[in-house]
Amino acid sequence: MRSRDYIYSETRKGRGAPTNAVSQRFNLQDREMDGDWLDERDRIGDAAAKLKTDVTIEFPKSIINYNQSPDLPFDRSINAYRGCEHGCIYCYARPTHAYHDLSPGLDFETRLFAKPNAADLLRQTFAKPGYQPATLAIGTNTDPYQPIEKRYRITRQILEVMLETLHPVVITTKSNRVLDDRDLLVQLAERQLTAVAISVTSLDPETARLLEPRAPAPARRLEAVQRLSEAGIHVHVNIAPVVPGITDHEIEAIVATAADHGAKSLSFIPMRLPHEVAPLFEQWLETHYPDRKSKVMSIVRQMRGGRRNDPAFHSRMRGQGPWADLIRTRIVIASRKAGLEKAKILLRTDLFQRPLISGSQMELF
Repeated sequence: MRSRDYIYSETRKGRGAPTNAVSQRFNLQDREMDGDWLDERDRIGDAAAKLKTDVTIEFPKSIINYNQSPDLPFDRSINAYRGCEHGCIYCYARPTHAYHDLSPGLDFETRLFAKPNAADLLRQTFAKPGYQPATLAIGTNTDPYQPIEKRYRITRQILEVMLETLHPVVITTKSNRVLDDRDLLVQLAERQLTAVAISVTSLDPETARLLEPRAPAPARRLEAVQRLSEAGIHVHVNIAPVVPGITDHEIEAIVATAADHGAKSLSFIPMRLPHEVAPLFEQWLETHYPDRKSKVMSIVRQMRGGRRNDPAFHSRMRGQGPWADLIRTRIVIASRKAGLEKAKILLRTDLFQRPLISGSQMELF
């Protein structure tokens, strides 16, 4: 793979990252522009030209990722895609593209990977005699309902396996496209096997467009909250991240609006900027909020022990210091007023049915 390693001084329409600088963490060398990936306007140097989205099909040998993080309420997850077309400038998953010799900048949003064999791999994993069920998270590193899901439908195939095996699953997304699978989610919810977390960062469509250029507008996400809730599905709203100086003034409004639309619980994560996300976000601030850049970054550092990111367990999701405490207090008070519960999503594991794999000995019984 070769990265679009050229750097632009202005943001591409419909894209979040202002640059496509190559990661230096793995000693990757700068490369010349790869013309095969560019449309005609790119070739003539139009920095505002629209970048195309390219999808590479990959066939991994395993599909479940396991973790031992004390910060997470699950120990396993699955991602149908790598990279995310939503283009959220703050996305903590951007640095993972550097592992593929690609840029965490524009490459992360435009050079995506799809795993069409995900559902088959999952079924094979569930069929193993030693597998023990526990809540599986979808959407931890890339949004399962980003635009390319409309074409590939890998997330739906995964949910079909969940329903077939009666396996618990939690979905995290910022897309109303989750409603496409409401039929499956309703059947899972009837058995206490699923919940959906929808991220709402801002209620202002213009702010959301700048932060998350290809994600659905806030109103559409809130509509999804309401429709899923009305269907009997536990819907959790996550204010992630809270961007100081940009979106923190909306905390109370987001909490109240989430409750009005039927959310059952709510959580938040203060802004954190790991690895290449930090310089990308600073360049984004320089482009869209140059007058606030120093203030925003100052507060981020105050919440992250003087750095732009705090990777330590127990504090990375919560932040530290007066600013983080203030945000947490405001969330607690607003949630109490709105009648929202703490995030308590308890799903059943006792219904799990190991699948039968074609050609296996279990088919004899």
